[in-house]
Amino acid sequence: MTNPETPKESVAPTRAHKEYDFFKVVQDYLDRAAKTIKLEPYVQTILSQPKNELIINFPVKMDNGEVRLFKGYRVQHNNLLGPFKGGMRFHPSVTLDDVKALAAMMTWKCALMRIPYGGGKGGIKFDPTAVSKAELQRITRRFTHALGENIGPDYDIPAPDVGTSGQTMAWMMDTYANMVGSGNKQSVKGVVTGKPVASGGTLGRAKATGQGMVFCIVEWAKANNFNLEGSTMSVQGFGNVGSNCAVILSRLGVSTIAVGDHTGYLLNPEGFNAHKLQEHVAKHGSIKGYPGGKPITREEFFSTKADIFAPSALENQIGEAEAKALDVKIIVEGANGPTNPAGEKILLDRGVVILPDVLANSGGVTVSYYEWVQNKRSESWTEEEVDDKLERAMVRAYREVADFARTHKVDLRVAAYAIALQRIESVYREREIFP
Repeated sequence: MTNPETPKESVAPTRAHKEYDFFKVVQDYLDRAAKTIKLEPYVQTILSQPKNELIINFPVKMDNGEVRLFKGYRVQHNNLLGPFKGGMRFHPSVTLDDVKALAAMMTWKCALMRIPYGGGKGGIKFDPTAVSKAELQRITRRFTHALGENIGPDYDIPAPDVGTSGQTMAWMMDTYANMVGSGNKQSVKGVVTGKPVASGGTLGRAKATGQGMVFCIVEWAKANNFNLEGSTMSVQGFGNVGSNCAVILSRLGVSTIAVGDHTGYLLNPEGFNAHKLQEHVAKHGSIKGYPGGKPITREEFFSTKADIFAPSALENQIGEAEAKALDVKIIVEGANGPTNPAGEKILLDRGVVILPDVLANSGGVTVSYYEWVQNKRSESWTEEEVDDKLERAMVRAYREVADFARTHKVDLRVAAYAIALQRIESVYREREIFP
């Protein structure tokens, strides 16, 4: 099963998606947050571009004997606070600018969550669902080998993202382990996170991003006297992130009434059985064919009235039309950059709360950090230990962001960026610039 948000989140908007300058959007948020905290200009200059941008064209022999050339990326944005950290995305729409934007966001996430990592991101431009498992393995291993010493457990640590999974990480780890001396094979398990538990992964990692979203929603509900019991939600993207968020919230009495992914949208006013739908997606790769809902259009999906909306697919899904149609109290961003600036302005003007990606979906990288620590210490924590640590981290971050937003009269996204920038700036001030 591919990781979260299944690659082809809306086939129709492909052209628009390519015209969408995601990196510029992230830069604009950086500018707004920098003005809010009067960030040192030299720090903003450093953070405005990644430290390293790798583009690797590598050949792979396919099952039919044909040799295909693939284009892979690894962008290393900043490693002031620790090793570069970020996912590997396998998707036809992967571009250098998108990977740059996602790498920068990882820098802010790690700083916000007080994790000793910097930001990185990578990917390969292809459709992983259009190749065999044997081809997928060869593509993954060849890319890992081509990256060579540009990744490492103390330098740059990949993880799953759209179109990749624990299996992908197991192949990457094994390839890397076979590239180092035999005496180091056991000490390099931390070169990737999001691995299967048997191969050195951590309990609680698969649901970590969705779990973190839930901790944020629960904290927001407490702060706003909102009763989650009996409330409703809609979820776009029912892969790892969206499905786990829905399943965990269902235990708190939240009913998922509308879902969608790259194959279409379904409505069930009585509420889906989130667990059964999750099993269906795990087996079939999408929500298509699930018998428990009525097919609806994308437009109908976005106009479905619900209390909570969890966009957990790809970026640039909520534009002006979607923002005007949405009838929700709160949006919790499971995906990175699902709300574009025009849509965000409309939603904020309407009083819709947006729990931003930098905060809401950072449970994934936080538990990745816990996995890395366990690998380094040769430890194995219980799921309860992992969940407990994650809850404390998410609650603290939510409160810091909410307090900053209230004090400085800015939205939650700018607040999250600003807190991250303050932490990075303080380290630059202390360490200064070499030489």
